[in-house]
Amino acid sequence: MTATPLATAAARLDEIARARTAVMCEGRSLTDTMVDAWFERNWIERSWRRCLAAGRRPDQRVGFDVVPAQALRRVEEANHELVVAAQPVLERLGAAIASTRYFAILTDRHGVVVDAKGPIDRSDRRATLITRVGVDLSEPSVGTSAIGAALAELQPVWLHRGEHFFQDTSCYSCAGAPLFGPQGECVGMLDLTGIDAAERPELKHLAAQAARSIENALVLARPHSIVLRLNWPGRLLGDEGDALVGVDSDGWVTASNTAARQMLPQLAASRVPVHCSELFAQPWEPLFDAARSRRAPAPQEVALWSGLRLAVLVQPAGSDAPASRLPLRDVEIALIRKAVSDARGNVARAAQALGISRATVYRKLGQRPK
Repeated sequence: MTATPLATAAARLDEIARARTAVMCEGRSLTDTMVDAWFERNWIERSWRRCLAAGRRPDQRVGFDVVPAQALRRVEEANHELVVAAQPVLERLGAAIASTRYFAILTDRHGVVVDAKGPIDRSDRRATLITRVGVDLSEPSVGTSAIGAALAELQPVWLHRGEHFFQDTSCYSCAGAPLFGPQGECVGMLDLTGIDAAERPELKHLAAQAARSIENALVLARPHSIVLRLNWPGRLLGDEGDALVGVDSDGWVTASNTAARQMLPQLAASRVPVHCSELFAQPWEPLFDAARSRRAPAPQEVALWSGLRLAVLVQPAGSDAPASRLPLRDVEIALIRKAVSDARGNVARAAQALGISRATVYRKLGQRPK
């Protein structure tokens, strides 16, 4: 007999409660109690134990403090480029998740909020507290959260209700993904948060996808003469999965995204400027000839010193293909369909979980009410 969505949700919350008791009250490890369920999520235990080691207790009140005014000015100045690059992505993201009761938060590399977008219910103090520019949502300030975890683990995470350390934050569910700058450094993180919302672990993928779009925008904002869009042969070029490398007129790399640093290890290993001649086992000057060509740009192959080959699409400065747009309608519909599926076809229950009307569910899915 298949468990109902409500029974599954209740089981998840019970699992979280038992994990909290094991670590915080009994001093046991999660592996003693829930090996299979928590093996891939032991970063939560690491965060809980850091909080305990710092002398924090789960029942302590959380202040949600804003950094001092002078520090806030420094934060805003230091993160201006990040906020500008992220703004179009956050606008689209907020529209995509509007029907899910989640909203987007952007922080700097220390976990301080620098922007927030989406359907934020300002009448709900719990939403207002965490979306103020300058509020410190780092792990030392608010305990275990997707924000602190993404910045500590440097990987996308999902966190639901009681998986947060403090009881004050157990109303939140959130997905987070770190953001890496054009030189490979962590510059902040993107968070998708809901309050008393249905569990949506798939938002981790959406956060990671949106983070890539922001990283690409940061690369394209750096001065360059050409942009190299790279991918493995046989893969289509022109979407957010491309490796992006900005190159100046002398062949020096000015910026790169995470995918580029994964495909070209020289970029990840070096802390000094890298030249195209160190990346490609062939003359680099023809890349500029391709950018000056009046013909429509076409992919070509380049040889690497490792013996591997990559497909490359060369674009001159000022004609960079816009960062791929999040498929807003597709994301929204996918989330609604999953809610209906979780409710075993009960549209009224799905609408209640999403916080929208039954009519809206039917309209979004293009169906007539039954």
